Amino acid sequence: MTDNSEIETLNTICKQAKVTGKLSGENINELYELFGQRFTKALDTLKDNRVKKYVFKPSARIVWIVVGRERDYLIMPEAEYCTCDDFYFRVLDKKVHMCYHLFAQKIAQNLDWFELIDTNDEDYGMLMSEWKKATP
Repeated sequence: MTDNSEIETLNTICKQAKVTGKLSGENINELYELFGQRFTKALDTLKDNRVKKYVFKPSARIVWIVVGRERDYLIMPEAEYCTCDDFYFRVLDKKVHMCYHLFAQKIAQNLDWFELIDTNDEDYGMLMSEWKKATP
């Protein structure tokens, strides 16, 4: 189980990365030691450019999406929430603190390592209903 000191370390590393614009080798090693496969999957997600930031106009509403293996996952960073099954079964049961989708989004936001998609407010309802669908 992930404890608060691990999350504090993640937050500290994200703050450092935001300032320097990159994850250092030391940061990468430390995150891997703390989070193992979750960090590896998050890093692969970033390398594959699967983190998307939708900005709806003119409202400036922001929606984060991570393209997963089976579908797109809706991320709510402020609530530390993801629509994936891992979040539902392992994060809510407190077996782990966050799924790799949340992990990837957190790093992406701090390093500006995401695809920015500008779209119209008229698309919001249709896209949200698609993103909220259960896994097929």
